[in-house]
Amino acid sequence: MMNLWTRYQQHLLRYPDLGFSLDISRMNFDDGFFAKMEPLVARAFEDMKKLEAGEIANPDEGRMVGHYWLRNSALAPTPELAAGIDNDIADCKVFASKIHSGEITAQNGAKFSKLLIIGIGGSALGPQFITDALVDAHSAPLQTYFFDNTDPDGIQRTIANIGADLATTLSVVISKSGGTPETRNGMLEARAAYERAGLDFSKHAVAVTGTASGGISSKLEAYATENDWLKIFPMTDWVGGRTSIMSTVGLVPMTLQGIDIDLILSGSAAMDEKTRTLPTAQNASMLLALMWYQAGNGKGAKDMVVLPYKDRLMLLSKYLQQLVMESIGKQHDLDGNVVNQGIAVYGNKGSTDQHAYVQQLRDGVNNFFATFIEVRKGSDQPQVEVDPNTTASDYLQGFLRGTRKALFDSDRESVTLSIEQATPYTVGMLVALFERAVSFYASLVNINAYHQPGVEAGKKAAVDFLKVLTSVRNAIAHAGSATANVIAVSIQADPEEVYHCLTHLAANDPQIQVQLADSPGDDLFTWVGQSS
Repeated sequence: MMNLWTRYQQHLLRYPDLGFSLDISRMNFDDGFFAKMEPLVARAFEDMKKLEAGEIANPDEGRMVGHYWLRNSALAPTPELAAGIDNDIADCKVFASKIHSGEITAQNGAKFSKLLIIGIGGSALGPQFITDALVDAHSAPLQTYFFDNTDPDGIQRTIANIGADLATTLSVVISKSGGTPETRNGMLEARAAYERAGLDFSKHAVAVTGTASGGISSKLEAYATENDWLKIFPMTDWVGGRTSIMSTVGLVPMTLQGIDIDLILSGSAAMDEKTRTLPTAQNASMLLALMWYQAGNGKGAKDMVVLPYKDRLMLLSKYLQQLVMESIGKQHDLDGNVVNQGIAVYGNKGSTDQHAYVQQLRDGVNNFFATFIEVRKGSDQPQVEVDPNTTASDYLQGFLRGTRKALFDSDRESVTLSIEQATPYTVGMLVALFERAVSFYASLVNINAYHQPGVEAGKKAAVDFLKVLTSVRNAIAHAGSATANVIAVSIQADPEEVYHCLTHLAANDPQIQVQLADSPGDDLFTWVGQSS
């Protein structure tokens, strides 16, 4: 291999006007790689043009994919769509201003002091990432909490942390359909908590959901309208959850928390412009997609380990985990062939990871490539000298460079992204960078990045399980005492699934008890409540 300094200079891409750079010099591509990939690259650029022009990109759902229009409405294929984007941005700002000024108050007449965001998947993870990266709790107009699961213990802990301030807590419920079980359950748990405190949930509630005016009327819209919630913001059918940060899903929480959404939108638009118009050698998103392809041989053979060296970006790895894995993890390609594509993504933050799993990355199985995220400026505040002429920021840089070198010396590949600071503008750039890289990579490997049949299959299986659970509960109440095998025969169900139902019920329903035997098949479940 050539001299590393020479290779670094040849394969460092810089956008000086954005304060951004991408270093791919520590990836093991050969001199002929880019020429070999050119036909696939040309197709990916063409696919992107069609996507941004409004071609149906998700044939499963018959919808366009337009998250790129959200930060530049002039790109939207119709004036109506452009106007809707602009109106949503303006509406978010106006509503947040009324909340902050006290024009809209809590039921008790006081200003809202806290924000509870209720969602799942991209409807929670995107806002969580943005909140952790950009919001300082001591200066934010609203302190933010999340329900992002249907775990009752987690929900109760969050309510306990909010405490008496529930009276001045604004709840934002985010669900396109309004039927997502986790979000619906969170909403019902929140409503019950408000009612226990003698409060009217409706006077503290906002919906972000599909609306009749947008062509996707939802259960949540109907419920919020019927109960006279404070506000209903529309979601569009052409924005998927994992790419919804720049839609009302992200903009409503951002404006309520005082984030300058014009900056985050302009940052993403600026990165979009670079990666939309520039050729391969100068296109950061295409280079990222090509490095993913090269590292995993176009088949996801290696995992992506995301290592942001900045506490503010700790949730970036979780955000990218959903963006990449839900988009790329597909059984079939666009021609119907079974390909089982995917790139596994994990990570935490540097230098914390160096005291966790970097040992395996350096010396263990070589089944990954690293993505380092460098934030050049350590802090806006004066820094303490922890050693003579050395600050904590110097150490952080040393750990990043040292880990990168140690991995390369052990034939481990990596790319390094660098930004000046973690600001709304640069976070917007990162979001746009990875969104387009995912789209490009999907074209390179000939899959649909915009549907999620595996997720839908899991939802259906969960619904089926809940139906069996109801039947099992009724059957054990009728039988009085029985094993899983007996109940399974009586309701014509799978005995293992029945056993899991009975075990769950015994742990959560005081009317059902279990006596363990030597084998799960002999465990005896007894109904101790009143006979049905």
